Amino acid sequence: MKSPALIFSILAGATALVACDQQAMLEKFASPAEQVTAKTFIDQLRQHKFDAIEKAADVSIAGPSLDATLDKMAALMPTSAPVSVTLVGARRFSSTAAGTNVNLTFEYHFSDRYVIASLATKLKDDKLSIIGFHVYPESESLESQNRFKWSGKSALQYAALTFAIGAALSTLIALIAAARTKFKRRKWLWILFILFGVGKFSVNWTTGQWGVQLFALQLFSASSYAELYGPWVISVSLPIGAVAFLLRRNSIRIRDEKELLATPGTA
Repeated sequence: MKSPALIFSILAGATALVACDQQAMLEKFASPAEQVTAKTFIDQLRQHKFDAIEKAADVSIAGPSLDATLDKMAALMPTSAPVSVTLVGARRFSSTAAGTNVNLTFEYHFSDRYVIASLATKLKDDKLSIIGFHVYPESESLESQNRFKWSGKSALQYAALTFAIGAALSTLIALIAAARTKFKRRKWLWILFILFGVGKFSVNWTTGQWGVQLFALQLFSASSYAELYGPWVISVSLPIGAVAFLLRRNSIRIRDEKELLATPGTA
């Protein structure tokens, strides 16, 4: 398991290098004023002060049961000041008809727990309304949950990782072999065929959830990706082009030579 560990250590290091850029990008989707507004509503929830929240609630979530729902969410958050508050998610959508929708997610670290609070607002005709409010507890921080770990994974997760590494290596070997093999006809077509894997099987390294895309092309037949504060997702495709070339390399070269000799003026 040393080779996969080394590969993912490199990937983890690369992720750390771009983490600041990802955080900066996250901040671009949420202005300081919007973050203050969201935190104010969340603090009002923590303090069981529901009047301002209910007043700002959109008709889509307002109703007789709203007060009870807010009370249940407030029970999940201590009234004491949090140790830290981190913006972990930001989404923005704007249109003339719908106005500007902003969904911000914060991780609240209290002395005895972590709580994720998400607030969605709509700004239209200079009127701000709350269109969504969600709170749920976590046993540990999102960063800790989604850190790449070897222990506690299923056979399916280890198999996906092994096949992803194998598919990427097969593609690289086939590309080098294609570049070094002397044949002129259809060489670039073969290289394109080798470069892309067919279909995609993806597995969430944190949760073990998986999915399949039958109609998909993936560069180098494998990938691994983790968003800021998100889980690693490992994907593998069938390296059909790479395997086909490696199996037929000699016959392709010989056939190309025969075709060239049979063509007038190429002796």
